[in-house]
Amino acid sequence: MSTLKTKPTKANVNAFINKISAAEKREDCLELVKIMKQATKSEPKMWGASIVGFGSYHYRYATGREGDWMLTGFSPRKQNLTIYIMSGFERQAELLKRLGKFTTGSSCLYLKRLGDVDKKILKELIRESVKIMKHRR
Repeated sequence: MSTLKTKPTKANVNAFINKISAAEKREDCLELVKIMKQATKSEPKMWGASIVGFGSYHYRYATGREGDWMLTGFSPRKQNLTIYIMSGFERQAELLKRLGKFTTGSSCLYLKRLGDVDKKILKELIRESVKIMKHRR
């Protein structure tokens, strides 16, 4: 059975964010840290080399594979800010309708910049996802 490659590290979150050359993306990341700290009541940790994660939960699949993953997090990718909404989006369709400009993957919300979305709705989306994931424990 394969093991998960992306795990929490001891790397410094602030140092990682401060290395982001684009000022707007760096500021967006600092704001996401505040939003996610508030939603999870957890301090940020680096997960692998490029993901800032908050909190954790344990998962176990029917196949027997299991592990730990963050409750929520983000990664400042070249094209987008990737925000990890671990609950997925099925239960949050109404919030997504009011969010603004974005695209999604299975558990990823992709934004060009925070200014493209309603931050109040984004905060609610993250809070709801964290709440859902905490109840799955």
